[in-house]
Amino acid sequence: MTAYASVVAAVGQTAFAGEINVIMEEVPDYDIVAKLTEEFTAANPDITVNFDAMPFDAMRDKILTSSLAPSASYDVIIIDNPWTEEFANAGYLEPLDDYIAATEGYDYEDFVPSLAAISSVGGSIYGVPYYNYALGLIVRQDIFDEKGLEIPTTIQDYMSTVASLTTDDFYGAAMQPQKGYKVMEEWKNWLYANGGELFDENGNVIINNPAAVTALEQYIETFNAAAPPNSANWGFDEALRAVSSGKAATMLSYNWMLPALNAEGGMAGDLAGNFTLHEVPGGKAVLGLWSWGITANSENKDDAWKFVSWISSPEVAKRRVSMGGAPVRTSVLNDPEVWEQGFGEAYYKALAGILEDAAPLSTGGNAEELIEIVGTELSAAVNGQKGVQEALDDAARGVERANR
Repeated sequence: MTAYASVVAAVGQTAFAGEINVIMEEVPDYDIVAKLTEEFTAANPDITVNFDAMPFDAMRDKILTSSLAPSASYDVIIIDNPWTEEFANAGYLEPLDDYIAATEGYDYEDFVPSLAAISSVGGSIYGVPYYNYALGLIVRQDIFDEKGLEIPTTIQDYMSTVASLTTDDFYGAAMQPQKGYKVMEEWKNWLYANGGELFDENGNVIINNPAAVTALEQYIETFNAAAPPNSANWGFDEALRAVSSGKAATMLSYNWMLPALNAEGGMAGDLAGNFTLHEVPGGKAVLGLWSWGITANSENKDDAWKFVSWISSPEVAKRRVSMGGAPVRTSVLNDPEVWEQGFGEAYYKALAGILEDAAPLSTGGNAEELIEIVGTELSAAVNGQKGVQEALDDAARGVERANR
């Protein structure tokens, strides 16, 4: 945690008038937000901003505890997109429509449409985009160039490409089949590539239909042919280490990993500068988003919005991204000054293409539960504990039970 951020001492602490408490995940973007907030408090000396930054796994329980209390411990929360409908329907979030409409120059329409749509529930807006973590295809471009390989645009091309790159001690794909969230997050890109979905337009569960079966069969085939041995329980960290250390040529992962991999003196060492970002094979990616939200039981909603609208405004959003933050506004993605000061035109154009056709991992009032149900069954299939059809049938039954 940085020295320039205040810290909330305990969950039970309610902010006083002129003071707002903010809970955030402790990631590099948090450091940028905390640094920029020094300017906000200098310009608004009557408002104190306290940050409680922590690992992702600790956030949900703290937010729920605060939301169920008579007075909020947190005035501003960061909402992961699977939580959005659940929190909105439970009454934990303040609708922001009137605040947005009354804020001159805020330009809500500038937010990337696929991101803004996530926070609209029942016709009301409950959050504004902060941080995207859409998935893309990250490749070792030097290897592709050396071998004269094209970037794969279909799942079939990807399967053959990564299989051809695999040798005794080098692997075509670092995959993330870890039980639960990670395997579902990765595999759903394969589902999209086969034209599949969790539900049809009438809300019927179709996660065990032929498209889903093909997607899981392809995923397992690729894992067996091109992923490192003994990686069936790998998550994000292990896959990233394989790529950054030169043991694997590709990974389907968060777009913001490209700048981290290419950073001079960073995790990839001498390999920095050799990585490129592309749309996932098939074109449609799993979309992740953190949004700024204001708690319904906050006693400092106006001050909370003053901060949220400032940190997410067009001007400050541009500066945050130029400092290395994740873009969520169309104007920022297309700004040559951001390209120059940030990570280059190619990165932001690739990201714009990813965001243009991307959709959340799961939606609805019990999205978290659905992810766990499906991710458990996918893992069982990858590990050979269940057949593909059996695992997907069990996933469908689990999702149907959860939706009753």
